[in-house]
Amino acid sequence: MIAAEALAAGLDTPTLCELAGLPRHADTREIRDAFEQALSEAGIELPDRGLARRHALRRLAARLIAGEIAAGDLATDDWWETEAETAEERSFLSLIQHCACCIEYTLGLDRQTWTAELRGTALTLTSSPPTDPAC
Repeated sequence: MIAAEALAAGLDTPTLCELAGLPRHADTREIRDAFEQALSEAGIELPDRGLARRHALRRLAARLIAGEIAAGDLATDDWWETEAETAEERSFLSLIQHCACCIEYTLGLDRQTWTAELRGTALTLTSSPPTDPAC
């Protein structure tokens, strides 16, 4: 989807066209390789993994607040591997669990309380100034 949007916005490279045509269920390594190649062809430098994860964490918090994703959906990725640099990032990350069904055991919170706390920390994170201007 992002590749197609980039094409529509006028960014046109051979690999970006290829990336836009890949199916959603394509091999993740193939997608990653094509993504990195398309960025290289466009002269865009890929940020380091830690910074990219922190950017993604802010976008994730914004999507949660906007209702685009549910709190339980956050347990589907490896967010706990993100190296937080701010108190707001650490607070948000501390509530993201490996498994959404085990929240009451791991955090001692019922689902409704957990969801409310997660949304509150997401709002705090998105309201805080980013530590990197590109975030």
